[in-house]
Amino acid sequence: MRRFLYLSLIDRLKQMTDKTGEPVIKTFDLWNEQVEFIEQEEVFDTPAIFIEFMPVKWNTLGAGTQRADATIRLHIITPWDGSTRDGSQFQQQSLERFDLLDRIDRHLFNLTGSNRQTEFNMFRRTGSSTNHNHEELVEDISDYTCMVMDNIRKE
Repeated sequence: MRRFLYLSLIDRLKQMTDKTGEPVIKTFDLWNEQVEFIEQEEVFDTPAIFIEFMPVKWNTLGAGTQRADATIRLHIITPWDGSTRDGSQFQQQSLERFDLLDRIDRHLFNLTGSNRQTEFNMFRRTGSSTNHNHEELVEDISDYTCMVMDNIRKE
């Protein structure tokens, strides 16, 4: 289930391109507190998205089928471009991170997927957190919840 959701998210987010057709998001990976340990971390390009799977509680429906509401947390890392203070020469450029967050939310709304063993749908944003305490990298967080059906009997 996690592998399928992870790869489905990356495939969908790679479809977000800039005016030249290049992918907007430059790095994808599983979350491992990359921002906290930036000195020890492998260098990555920004914008970056790190995917975190929150704990899941499964319900068994029978015949090897389980259902859950799964929450996936995206850590969206962008460079800090300067002050957003009114009148700052960097304000417009610095506020572009909010445009990216809105674009990601719209792009992932109602994402669905199925691989005959796992199916997910109703992918919806359920939470967001704006970083107000950062240095050269900004980590904003968006939570998404989807309904997952998993057949644990199929191989």
